[in-house]
Amino acid sequence: MIRKSTSKKSTAIKICGITKASQARSIAEFKVNAIGVIGVKNSPRFVPEEECIKIFNEVEKVSSIIEKVLVIANKKLEEVKCIKNRSTPPSVIQLHGNESVDYCRELKNEFPTIKLWKAFRLKSINDLKNISQYENNIDAILLDSWDNNSLGGTGNRIPIELIINKTFKAPWILAGGISAEIIPEIFSKLRPDGIDASSRLEISPGIKDMKKVESLVRQIREQN
Repeated sequence: MIRKSTSKKSTAIKICGITKASQARSIAEFKVNAIGVIGVKNSPRFVPEEECIKIFNEVEKVSSIIEKVLVIANKKLEEVKCIKNRSTPPSVIQLHGNESVDYCRELKNEFPTIKLWKAFRLKSINDLKNISQYENNIDAILLDSWDNNSLGGTGNRIPIELIINKTFKAPWILAGGISAEIIPEIFSKLRPDGIDASSRLEISPGIKDMKKVESLVRQIREQN
């Protein structure tokens, strides 16, 4: 569950870009708050529907309260609407493309029981200006780094100075080049409602180094 922090002890942990059901189960056993699967076909971490369901089933076996996040980008609404018919649907749909406010509003109306997170890629302070338009139609904001060639999973870091003292109405999650080593620096300057990590925890795209995952989880909990 990602919610607005009310104390220094509530930063949630999301591990994203999972491609193997066995790793999903192991990561769920670390008692993280959310596990993400990529449904963007041109991503090196893309997982087809059948495997996504297997991954979410393994998460569900460990804990029903861990958010099962499906990451999509720039899909037609008609394609997205069939997701709710899956045998194990996601508990969260994360939009990682250029989706409009109207798109988010319609999707939120279509999926009243599925949470909606919207990613925003930051290159400059100007990229923060439009976020407020979305906040009444989404359940959380995800701030990720900018890359000319990829929508995410690059390992690039957000310039932290862009978001120091920035506040949002919705809960917000920090992504982009997250690893255990930079958590003390992040927490010395920011208090995100959630931390989202993927590529810097990997052996290869979609395959996590479990020691790095465990180290990140430990570091966040020690800082909380």
